[in-house]
Amino acid sequence: MTRTTKLTALLVLACLVGALWLMPLASAAGDEPPTPLFWLATVVLAVLAVQSIRRMAALDGARIYGMLTAALFGLWVVYFWQLLVVAFEVPRVLLPPPSLILQSIASHWPTLWGDFVQTVLKAVLIGWALGSGLGFAVAVAIDRMPFLQRGLLPLASLTSTIPLVAVAPIAVMWFGFEWQSKAAVVVLMTFFPMLVSTLAGLKASGKLERELMYSYAASYTRTLLALRLPAALPFMFGALKVNATLALIGAIVAEFFGSPTSGLGFRISTEASRMNMPLVWGAIVVAAVTGSVAYAVLVQLERRAAFWHPSVREG
Repeated sequence: MTRTTKLTALLVLACLVGALWLMPLASAAGDEPPTPLFWLATVVLAVLAVQSIRRMAALDGARIYGMLTAALFGLWVVYFWQLLVVAFEVPRVLLPPPSLILQSIASHWPTLWGDFVQTVLKAVLIGWALGSGLGFAVAVAIDRMPFLQRGLLPLASLTSTIPLVAVAPIAVMWFGFEWQSKAAVVVLMTFFPMLVSTLAGLKASGKLERELMYSYAASYTRTLLALRLPAALPFMFGALKVNATLALIGAIVAEFFGSPTSGLGFRISTEASRMNMPLVWGAIVVAAVTGSVAYAVLVQLERRAAFWHPSVREG
């Protein structure tokens, strides 16, 4: 362990001790406003927290340091959220503390798990796969038959401009209240990004490489599989990562306009009308964690599938 690593560890430990000492002061404030000592300690701890994140981010070496930096930043955000909400006694309707949100997630976990299955494992996953697959297939067709570009690209661009709040009720009328209508909305949202990114990726291969394949009398399919698709992988993974978040947002918003008695969007809408904000934030946390995990999984898949690309090697 180097000297810099030891100093960073000591700084993080000092921050932890300060955090444990400061939280009871916020809880004991009661109806009285926080004391000057509390604010002084909060400012000092905030400065130490920033320094701990900067030192952790400056560490070179294993990739684990990047993950630890992100985790440390997230923990500090949650801590100061809890600290200030408790100190100011913010009403739960406006902003519940993280501890209350975690309690709500634990107590309503069977309900949230059912919502997760309905929204993510059905609508999002199926819609994301169909939308991305359809965008890829149309992109290859346009690349193979360029005359299709004049007819299909304007139509594809038109699909990306349709407002979500307008198409969601129509999808419910066409496909019903179950997950199929939400999957249809997700397909519409994820089709165009995949189409545009794949087309750009198919044109990314070098001219010399394409001429070499031509000199070998390679067919279009052989050139596509051996040269052009590998060169397009970074573009395609970029679209897949964007679509992962778009699909989750689209499915949740679509559930606001009609859904069965489950789903993250349904839970957020229903519990917000009941002013049960801890459960609303619990559903938001489940959606946020799901999106982050999906993005991280796709990043790892990209590192393995396109390890040769400079953008992946330097990342």
